[in-house]
Amino acid sequence: MTCCDMNTESVLAMSTTSFSAQEIALASHPLGDGLQQLDISVPDVHCGGCISAIEKALYALPYVAKARVNLTSRRVTCVYSQDFENRTTDPTGIISAITAAGYRAHLFTPLASENDVTRNQLLLAVGVSGFAATNIMLLSVSVWSGADAATRDMFHWISAMIAAPALVYAGRFFFRSAWNALKHGRTNMDVPISLAVTLSYAVSLWETIHHGEHAWFDASVSLLFFLLIGRTLDHMMREKARAAINGLARLAPRGALLAMPDGSRRYVALEEISVGDEIAIAAGERIPVDGAVVSGESDLDLSIVTGESSPVAVFKGSQVSSGGMNLTGSLVVTATKLAKNSLLAEIISLMEAAEGGRARYRRIADRAASLYSPAVHLLALASFLAWGFIGGDWKHAMLVAVAVLIITCPCALGLAVPVVQVVAAGELFRKGVMVKDGSALERLAEVDTVAFDKTGTLTIGVPKLVATDTPDEAALAIAVGLAAHSRHPLSQALVRSIRAAPVTFDRVIEIPGGGLECSHGDTTYRLGNTLFAGAGVGPENDSPLSEVVLSKDGAILARFFFDDTLRPGAGEAIGQLEAAGFETVIISGDRQSVVDNAALALKVDRALGAMTPKQKVVECQRLNSAGHRVLMVGDGINDAPALAAAHVSIAPATASDIGRQAADLVFFNERLDAVPQAITLARRSAALIRQNFALAIGYNVLAVPVAIAGYATPLVAAVAMSTSSIIVVTNALRLNSFGATKAPPRLDRLPVDGRKV
Repeated sequence: MTCCDMNTESVLAMSTTSFSAQEIALASHPLGDGLQQLDISVPDVHCGGCISAIEKALYALPYVAKARVNLTSRRVTCVYSQDFENRTTDPTGIISAITAAGYRAHLFTPLASENDVTRNQLLLAVGVSGFAATNIMLLSVSVWSGADAATRDMFHWISAMIAAPALVYAGRFFFRSAWNALKHGRTNMDVPISLAVTLSYAVSLWETIHHGEHAWFDASVSLLFFLLIGRTLDHMMREKARAAINGLARLAPRGALLAMPDGSRRYVALEEISVGDEIAIAAGERIPVDGAVVSGESDLDLSIVTGESSPVAVFKGSQVSSGGMNLTGSLVVTATKLAKNSLLAEIISLMEAAEGGRARYRRIADRAASLYSPAVHLLALASFLAWGFIGGDWKHAMLVAVAVLIITCPCALGLAVPVVQVVAAGELFRKGVMVKDGSALERLAEVDTVAFDKTGTLTIGVPKLVATDTPDEAALAIAVGLAAHSRHPLSQALVRSIRAAPVTFDRVIEIPGGGLECSHGDTTYRLGNTLFAGAGVGPENDSPLSEVVLSKDGAILARFFFDDTLRPGAGEAIGQLEAAGFETVIISGDRQSVVDNAALALKVDRALGAMTPKQKVVECQRLNSAGHRVLMVGDGINDAPALAAAHVSIAPATASDIGRQAADLVFFNERLDAVPQAITLARRSAALIRQNFALAIGYNVLAVPVAIAGYATPLVAAVAMSTSSIIVVTNALRLNSFGATKAPPRLDRLPVDGRKV
């Protein structure tokens, strides 16, 4: 069961507003290939039935390419085309379709308010229902103790007057949802709940009017009290995960100072910053958008990006990410991305999408919930008719039917999956891993093979000079002078490593795929690969090191050898995976000798080099066809197809935009041991989900026969139902203690599909 109450956004938009096509177009942002993405707030969505109804309504529109409902943020992400299959697009139809399905909708706008209106409303409703239930219980004790008829009737009337406003106020969360579903020809989980509460109160009122001996006002109010406790726990679990998102959002400044051409400064809102604007950032301020430093030097706290607390020095030409804290000097930064496309916004978007995926376990719960309402209604009706015709006591028959409605409430089943996924997403976030899709956790728990790209994944893509064959200072000075004119990683590594004073050259030409060339008098110098700089002579051997050659008029003066830097934690991560029985493989586009060298250093099982993007996809598909479940870890544009083809995928934060978008998870720490940590937590989550299903099903197997047999009063039914929800939530919270351990448990001690690895 999930919360159907209003969130902060719904308070600000109590009714659906009409939006013009122009307003919707402005709120959308392009994805490429003529596709637009529109984010819509739908405050009334609360369960799997709501998700299905909204997505079905949107997919009925011919220009909608994709629609996904995020239950945690109550947001619909809709991807539509301006010319989808040559049909005219009317973007206003997107909101109209959601409205026609019975849900309020308005354009999503991030709010600065930190006040959780929903939580406050739920807590107040819990307090009101708890206060009413306590007082009615006290009055009931006197009745049960043998009060005379007049006193009993008086206490029953007092209980009725206490219960009525409490039910109206605290029950509005359920009544509003149930009425909205019935009004649009649907049922949901709140329909039988509302029916049980209403019938319980109605039967009790009938007994009071006719001077009956028993009334069950305490059951009606106690039912709401326990239901609201479960609903509040669910809301707080979701908000616990969203607290990280809210904290990230607060890191973004509300605006920035633009450095104007005349030297003046002008403050603008964050949304008004355009690509190419120069922004002045003083010490102590956060970077508002992704950009490049054009002047100034400083130290940045980039812990939000890398997870490392050590400051990073930046200077002219350095790339900076939004959310970083400027610690020491003043900077002027040129914006390279809009605020909504910057890294901080992307992190927030990844976190918001964590629970929005349609996972296998979630689909099971949704399917069960969709069958629940008609099944429970039929079960309650059958119990009512059976007790009425067989026993002849129609009042008792009504009480049995009410108890059946109450005790079969699917709170535990509805909470079984989302509460575990939300807690797991929060734990992974604290470990520096973002989950883009809830189903990714389930798929991650099933993997048995881990495939790595090399450059940028197993290594950090920063080459280092490891050897040179010349001590000639003049040759070194010429090499540095040439390399200073290039942004190529090997050239930059050469400049960083050699301290010789560079020779100054007036005109240097960079040949793509070759290297650098310049003429100095009658002499021609070249710096680049052996084929380019060595007069067409290829390398003598297939060395695992990258080689750069300096030549003078075709004669080689010096050779420089470079190796890539292994990512921190790569060896430990591979070791943990190997010890757990996982097969590890490198799938890289680098030369085979280079890949073999990395595999040898890291003790990887297999190494496949010189792989094209298509070959990487074919290898992932081959492994999947062989019965393996492949986790692909990659970072580049050439890895994106393989990331999408694998069973599940993960990318570092330093990956290309396309690589991050294609991956299911993104880790923001520099260390690669985030991979085994994520697998460990995913497997633990899968185990807890299975346990929660077993608890929920076991509860119903035991409780329903008791209610049908007439051994459970409405009050006992309410207590039993709520206890099952609390047990499921408590079981999910065990992930917190699991994640609190300093060293993750061994992967081979965690079950996969009921077996040990």
